[in-house]
Amino acid sequence: MPTPPLLAIAVQAMQTHGLEPDFPAAALLEANAARPPAPHADIRDLRALAWFSIDNDDTQDLDQLSVAESLPGGATRLLVAIADVDALARRGSAVDAHAALNTTSVYTAAGTFPMLPPVLSTDRTSLHEGQERLAVVVEMQVEDDGAVTQHQLYRAAVTNQAKLTYDGVSRWLDGDGPLPASASSARIQEQVRLHDHLATRLRRWRQRRGALDVRTPAARPVLEQGRLIDLRADDRNRAKDLIADVMIATNAATARFLAQAGFPSLRRFLQSPRRWDRIEALAAALGTVLPPEPDAVALERFLTDQRTRDPEGFGDLSLRVVKMLGSGSYVAAAPGAPELRHFGLAVSDYAHSTAPNRRYPDLVTQRLVKACLAGEAPPYSHAALAELARHCTLQEDNANKVERTVLKAAGAALLQGRIGDAFDAIVTGAAPKGTYVRIAQPLLEGRLVRGVEGLDVGDALRVRLVGVDAARGYIDLERA
Repeated sequence: MPTPPLLAIAVQAMQTHGLEPDFPAAALLEANAARPPAPHADIRDLRALAWFSIDNDDTQDLDQLSVAESLPGGATRLLVAIADVDALARRGSAVDAHAALNTTSVYTAAGTFPMLPPVLSTDRTSLHEGQERLAVVVEMQVEDDGAVTQHQLYRAAVTNQAKLTYDGVSRWLDGDGPLPASASSARIQEQVRLHDHLATRLRRWRQRRGALDVRTPAARPVLEQGRLIDLRADDRNRAKDLIADVMIATNAATARFLAQAGFPSLRRFLQSPRRWDRIEALAAALGTVLPPEPDAVALERFLTDQRTRDPEGFGDLSLRVVKMLGSGSYVAAAPGAPELRHFGLAVSDYAHSTAPNRRYPDLVTQRLVKACLAGEAPPYSHAALAELARHCTLQEDNANKVERTVLKAAGAALLQGRIGDAFDAIVTGAAPKGTYVRIAQPLLEGRLVRGVEGLDVGDALRVRLVGVDAARGYIDLERA
């Protein structure tokens, strides 16, 4: 369990940023009483397929499963099953009202504040191993070159045959360890290898069109007997890349499905970077000339070259580029509107759909898909989706602020005995309200209180720790 002071800081941060840390009594009562509806004729029985999940070791809110099949001519049929959360978290309910307020689960160093009551998100709507569940399935045909040429969506009953973990799958694919006993069957092992090859094809197809392969580690709390002892980088690995590539394809296929049906939808959108001049200057300093206008293909070539030249420094370079690219946002797309191309992913019409237990936009998208499949009118108007897009973007930003606040409080506690120590850092924010930098060990962010002149986002520098306040989450640094 987290220490009470850190948990209290997290609760206060949630309330300060307009997020509700506790579930209303009515929502808990609804969640405890919720039961899945009886299967009916339009739900396919796909329980016998070799479905499997890959997630973190401690994850209980499992949102998606997948299974694949090789086709003649080098193509692959890929099926992704997304938990039918809407079946138990109905629109207009008390559960839905709380989810619509927070719009996301908030993951802090003091613990998780889930979007849905745990009896749903980690039990009845979670795709646990060996449990029959309702799902929305996105079926795609992926060609040998990685292009997704066909898709269809439908409802189904599914059963997770093997719950796998990122680290375990990565070690097994690299030949460094076994899969768990539940995945020892030949058909699950064949599925994992097929997915690994399929994800590589999907990734290369997008990279040829400018998808950016950046690696920016997030901080992972390290606990020992319930006490925080470190904040370490939660690095990407082969299995995380596999799942990311499959989910990107699924989200794009879902957006195309809604667009072709004439439905409005929520999209995730990253526009061309406003700070392209800064990215140009960064590349020039490393010997690469980028075009004067934003060019994702040229930027990806630069990143690929730098990853080969300096693999140890690629994480810091990635962070600098990501900060200059800016953050994405949710937008509402009207039927027949022009495609919105996501700059960093090199896909058009991208709709978050694969994590309805954790993100409200995904739950909204699921309701739109189910209404379309049932031949019903869209449950949300374009105007309603536009307001939801604004609110979800705002709350996502607030959730990030909460996570950073708690992380800094945890980091300040870890750094209390290191006043005067120097660190390598990267500027992550430069505005009139303050200049912020990120250090690597422990992985956290602090405020630069002296020596800010001339700095901009993405700059690398050396800093010295001058003060901490764990209760307030303050980490003060100066330019060394």
